Parts: sequence; structure tokens; C-alpha cells
Amino acid sequence: MIKVGIVGGTGYTGVELLRLLAQHPQAEVAVITSRSEAGVAVADMYPNLRGHYDGLAFSVPDSKALGACDVVFFATPHGVAHALAGELLAAGTKVIDLSADFRLQDAVEWAKWYGQPHGAPDLLDGAVYGLPEVNRDKIRQARLIAVPGCYPTATQLGFLPLLEAGLADASRLIADCKSGVSGAGRGAAVGSLFCEAGESMKAYAVKGHRHLPEISQGLRLAAGKDIGLTFVPHLTPMIRGIHATLYATVADTSADLQALYEKRYANEPFVDVMPAGSHPETRSVRGANVCRIAVHRPQGGDLVVVLSVIDNLVKGASGQAVQNLNIVFGLDERMGLSHAGLLP
Repeated sequence: MIKVGIVGGTGYTGVELLRLLAQHPQAEVAVITSRSEAGVAVADMYPNLRGHYDGLAFSVPDSKALGACDVVFFATPHGVAHALAGELLAAGTKVIDLSADFRLQDAVEWAKWYGQPHGAPDLLDGAVYGLPEVNRDKIRQARLIAVPGCYPTATQLGFLPLLEAGLADASRLIADCKSGVSGAGRGAAVGSLFCEAGESMKAYAVKGHRHLPEISQGLRLAAGKDIGLTFVPHLTPMIRGIHATLYATVADTSADLQALYEKRYANEPFVDVMPAGSHPETRSVRGANVCRIAVHRPQGGDLVVVLSVIDNLVKGASGQAVQNLNIVFGLDERMGLSHAGLLP
């Protein structure tokens, strides 16, 4: 069994990680930390986990206890993994970080977007960006994995085939993305209140969102050159889900885009390219580690519209983290993740 530690298990990504690992046949959660909830039983805080983690309680983070684990997940705000990751790696523990701490390769760029100096720039060279559909071979050998963000996952998977094939005008990409309220986290905030978010939709961070440099970094690598991206996120009145409507222009309107996408993702267990003319819904992926994609070319013109949907807490966070766990430890990539989405 893989001995698992989790730092920061009280947020939405933390409890989702616990839910997924509860059905994983090769993983056992041995340590879960929370400074604010130390001593509280996991099953008392999350009744949905009763019968799965009886006897497991939150504890204050302890590097010795965490270092005795085979792998430690960080489900924490940015900056936390900086302080502990190096010590755990030195102890031989693998680190899978769900925060943004190691996603950007440039420490100066990270500091610009996150408003503080990068706390572990010496670890960046060894960090692998954990998007399996791009970096699977690197993930197999990784000791430190940076799990992609939710918006970046949906956006990159939607754009990748066009950019890798050199079909899209890389200087004029648009990502119009909508997220459920759980993407804002579990912390109390006025904007996340039901009365504030219900029956309403709004754009935010149009000038610049923290996920913009992460998306741009991935798309630049896919295109092999600089890209121009306009990314506009929106908050929608639903709990889970990301819907990314992506726009790109192509010079070659004769290209069979449906075949391009089907071929690119033919061997990807968690990317579902839907039949031509489809419109994927966020509810079809709720609770599942799946990205559903449909590609359109309205009126047969040079504008391509890609629709990409994920559950922000699963393929956009904890599910993708478990997918990385499976790859790192040489397991079937689908282990613990093969369940279908929830309907209604």
C-alpha cells in the first residue's frame, strides 16, 4: 500500500482528495493535517466519509510524520508548500502539490502574480507540471509534481491539438471561461454567499487572473513560440464545474478538426472528444475525472470554437492529483478514478 499524507485536508480539494482516495485500492491515508482543526476526527468534519476514515484525525503538520509517508499531497493555499516541500523531498517522500507554488517555471513571474517572493526557487528545476496528456513520461520520473489549476486544465486541453498541429493563429487566442463557486474555496467570503452568487453571473479579473501566466506557459510550449491569449473568467451560480469556450482562427479551413482531436486524444483515458456538433455540459462530468471536448467551425469559416468542460474539483484538482499518483507509482492510470459522473 502507498502511505499517503495530506497537508491541508479541510478545504474542498482536500475533502475531494479524501473521497477519491477512499476508493483507491492501493493508497492509504496515514496523516492528514490542519492547524485549525487539529484533533478533530475526519468523519466528524465530513460525515460523507464515515466508515472510510474512522480513527483518522487532523493533526498539526509535522515534517517527521509526513516524511515517513511515500507521498504527500499539498491541498493548501499558495506559499505553504514552499516551506515544507524541500524537507520532504530530502527525506525521500514524493510531493504532489495542488497549489500554485510550483506551476510556473519562472520564480520572478510567480512573485509578480502572487504578490510575494517565491519561497523555494531552487526546487523549480525539478518540478514537473502534472498535466498527464502532455507530460506523462516526465511525471513517471518525478519527485515533485505541480498539479495544474482548473481553468488551465480545461483551456490547455481544448487548445492543444490546434497549437501542436500549427493550425491556429497563436497570436489571437481567446478563452471565455465559467466556473462554479467551489472554485473560490471553502473560506467565508461575501462574493461566495448564496445570496450574492445565486441567480447571477459575472466576469472577474479581466485585467489579469493568476491562472493567465500558467495557461500561457503551457500553450507557448505547445505552439513552440510566443502566444497571445485573452483569458476572461466568470463566476456562475453552480457548485462544481468549469466551462471553457475557446476561440481561435485557422488559415487552413480544409483541415478535419474532428479527426485531429479524436486522434490527439485517442489514447487518453480522461479526455472524451464528443461527436461532431455536440455541446458538452458541466453536469456530465460532475464528480468525474474527465474533460469533455467538442470542436466546432461555425458557418464553415476560419473561426474555430472549442467547448471544454471539467469538474473543477476533480480533473481540475484532486482527481488529476490522483491520476498523477497512479502514474508516479506505476499503477493503472484509471485506478480509483473510473467512476462515471453524477446525474442529475
